[in-house]
Amino acid sequence: MKEPDIITIDQLITEVIECAKRIRRQLGPGFLEKVYKNAMVVELRKLKLNFETEKLIQVLYDGIVVGEYRTDIIVEGKLILELKATQDLSIANEVQLVNYLTSTQIDDGLLINFGSDKLQFKRKYRIYRKL
Repeated sequence: MKEPDIITIDQLITEVIECAKRIRRQLGPGFLEKVYKNAMVVELRKLKLNFETEKLIQVLYDGIVVGEYRTDIIVEGKLILELKATQDLSIANEVQLVNYLTSTQIDDGLLINFGSDKLQFKRKYRIYRKL
């Protein structure tokens, strides 16, 4: 892996997905979201990546705070991870992540669900991109 300060967003996402796969193989489905988040923190530390957990995000309107959120994990200041432990991902989960991206000006987010039959991933963007 490249040094964390020069890792591309695609490399970072690949690393995080590999972490999620290791977590899922070892823990399986069925635990609370917090368990998977704690396991992800262990994995990110092993990779020596910089990250923040439970970072407070303020939503501003005309310069006034009108709402607050807490992110699960922000990795290297450029990727928001939203972890779930539900039967399936929903549109509401996706909207939640896009709201975090919009409020932080971070461009990329990854929604990871450990609770379904198969590990689920969904990449979301702050600004719509045609791939």
